[in-house]
Amino acid sequence: MKIAGVLLAGGLSRRMGGGDKSLRVLAGASILERVIARARPQVAALVLNANGDPARFAVFGLPVVADSIPDFAGPLAGVLAGLDWATANVAGVTHVASFATDAPFLPTDLVARLTAAVSDGKHDLACAASNGRPHPVFGLWPLSLREDLRTALTAGIRKVDQWTARHRLAVVEFAAQSYDPFFNANTPEDLREGERVSRQADVGRRVAPG
Repeated sequence: MKIAGVLLAGGLSRRMGGGDKSLRVLAGASILERVIARARPQVAALVLNANGDPARFAVFGLPVVADSIPDFAGPLAGVLAGLDWATANVAGVTHVASFATDAPFLPTDLVARLTAAVSDGKHDLACAASNGRPHPVFGLWPLSLREDLRTALTAGIRKVDQWTARHRLAVVEFAAQSYDPFFNANTPEDLREGERVSRQADVGRRVAPG
């Protein structure tokens, strides 16, 4: 399998007060900077899914693609944007891995473990979980389901689990020890908690986007 990655930053960040929560600073580096550093080594190519003016992300040096489904249709629209981009731009790609851009401590073996879960031929796609709770925006999506996803979104499906329930889904559990690897920053209070987790987990050092 050849895997491209899509960073999902197309939401409205209402609980953070609007704007791009992925650009908020956590322990000296933006959340997006941290996510890129962890996601980039896991995939053959990486694209950022974001709506609005792409120039605000220029410093990261990534291609930016907007949703093709209008009206902020949610993470599935971002996954579809990633699938479309990978099809057009990454030769030989078979799957796209998706990463939420508000999770600065995501596992560095995420793609490897999701890939292993679908390699048995018994599953179509995979998503992560921790503490018994699924994290469907951290998923592995085959290009073979791209048009099926487009049809579902056009028909009004917005919830990730509503669409994945139609297919053979593998759920991969990741251990949460001193911190949850899928900790996400949705609110200003979460940012403060992220500072604490960063110190506790010794993952708060500054990281470079390239």
